[in-house]
Amino acid sequence: MAHSSSRSGFTLIELVLTLAIVAILAVILGEILYPPVAGYFAATRRARLVGDAGMALSLMTRDVHAALPNSVRTTSQGGVEALEILFTLDGARYRDGPGGGYTSPSDILTFNTPSSGFNILGTFQNLALPLTSTTDALVIYNTGQPGADAYDDTAGPPNVITPPGTTITIKAGNPEDHVAINPAFRFAYPSPDDRVYLISGPVSWFCDPALGTLRRYSGYPIQATQPVSPTDGTLEADHVSACSFDYSPGTAQRNGLLTVTLSLSENGETITLVREMQVLNAS
Repeated sequence: MAHSSSRSGFTLIELVLTLAIVAILAVILGEILYPPVAGYFAATRRARLVGDAGMALSLMTRDVHAALPNSVRTTSQGGVEALEILFTLDGARYRDGPGGGYTSPSDILTFNTPSSGFNILGTFQNLALPLTSTTDALVIYNTGQPGADAYDDTAGPPNVITPPGTTITIKAGNPEDHVAINPAFRFAYPSPDDRVYLISGPVSWFCDPALGTLRRYSGYPIQATQPVSPTDGTLEADHVSACSFDYSPGTAQRNGLLTVTLSLSENGETITLVREMQVLNAS
């Protein structure tokens, strides 16, 4: 008895047509899907850049708001933008005469002779007392002018800032805290509002578009000349493509104003943030 068999399959023409149709569908789907996918990644990248820039500017704003009056200074050198402030830990008003919590002449800050201590009117608000420090400094009536510049104490006492190595001791009191200075120091000028500040030292921000970095630098000594060290400190933002620090010192009638412009770029995406920061300069 005879048997018959049948065979089925793709011919070469059918295979070619199938591949062509699949290729066409792939192109069509790619054209449909690529824009939203690319848009998603672009939006994610922009959001990350905005977040990085915003966080860095928020930290910079905190530093500027804690700046010792008249201590903000900026410079531009070799394409690097630099901002520097003297960071204030706390401030208060010193006692300049009897009254209130006065108990003895040692409670009053004198300016005609070196002073070994004084009371403040009330208590410090941001310090954990008692406090003893040889790295912090006391500042009274810093105007940023020659002879009254906390950055430049080369002339020696009297000056507006206690010299390095001075031991500052602050003890809680009722109703007034007491500040002791060792060795005794003569401040150059009384503050019109009897203000005294305790500072921890300088803080700098270095923006270098060539390196694509924005860094925060602290823990270095006070210097008469503003430092520019773009590789020092902690990296706060990368992908920096442009930046500027513009400072208007202000007058007796208005605060100073620091305007910071920061641009970050990555894979063809660029975001630019502008932040204006008020600078209190009442000494």
